[in-house]
Amino acid sequence: MSMPLVTVHGPDDVRLDQVPTPTADNDDAIIKVSLCGICGSDIGYIAMGGLGTLSPMPLGHELVGTVENVGKHVNDLRPGDRVVVNPMANSNAIGNGGPEGGFAPYLKVRGVATDHKALLKVPDSISDEQAALVEPLSVALHGCHKGQARAGDKALVFGAGPIGLSAVVALRYLGVANIVVTDLSDFRLSIARQLGATTVNAASGELADVLTEQHGSAELMGMPMPATDLYLETTGARSAFEQIVSLGKTGARVVVLGLHKEPVPMDLVNLLMRELVITGSMAYDNEFDEVLTMLGSGQVDVAPLVSHQFPLSRFNDALVQARQTDQTAKVLVNCQH
Repeated sequence: MSMPLVTVHGPDDVRLDQVPTPTADNDDAIIKVSLCGICGSDIGYIAMGGLGTLSPMPLGHELVGTVENVGKHVNDLRPGDRVVVNPMANSNAIGNGGPEGGFAPYLKVRGVATDHKALLKVPDSISDEQAALVEPLSVALHGCHKGQARAGDKALVFGAGPIGLSAVVALRYLGVANIVVTDLSDFRLSIARQLGATTVNAASGELADVLTEQHGSAELMGMPMPATDLYLETTGARSAFEQIVSLGKTGARVVVLGLHKEPVPMDLVNLLMRELVITGSMAYDNEFDEVLTMLGSGQVDVAPLVSHQFPLSRFNDALVQARQTDQTAKVLVNCQH
């Protein structure tokens, strides 16, 4: 038996290969993949030709599915259980340089018997479309935790891509109501508004004025500054980080979630003067459980995050759409079609 699997063979060389359908060893589980989301890192892996030494490299790590079968050492899961996959549990690196990828009808998840966080059961109240967003929502929620987001904060999210939009959802769940989002895409900003944020196009030159209007003004050595408490930088753009540092009030908290591919100079006198608290946020710790609780609570609406859905047989079309960032949010791939 064979099945299709999306793999990267080299720079900008992504293919839908035929590979053997996986089978479970004693500690493993086989997942029948329902939906898998295209992540910005997937696009990056394709551009660079993969990650590490594995070639071809399987892709796909944002997924939901159903347990097909399990090894004899797996006691807490049974066929038919709906689950989300933590791709980094048990050092599996699913879709991130490991031997398995989620853009396939079936996925082998190794070490489920010994790492009980590798697969998490999905409550019936959560749809597959919602569950497919657990991984990016966990990335965003981890960033909010690193920034010590709390009720009453006034926040700015730089970037309305899937992680920035997920951050809006996470912030609102944590009680942050006053959120401004800036991006160059009017399409993505319209989604941010659906999620309850105030928006400003980054090209308008009006960001400081909008922040002051929404968040009020704070004084820095006699100069007025927006009274924004928390900045989440999800773009990876040098100009975005530099703008945050120029806007930050005394004690503002800054979280870098975007992948910056070039060095960004830092004026340490400016850092000193503003007493900025700057931290990075990479992936997640234990946020999967909290995101499942968040989605099950019914307190958040994540439907606007999904802009497109394609069958696995049209993965290349899905990839073209995902690359059109000015008119796309999250693209999901149905791995059973």
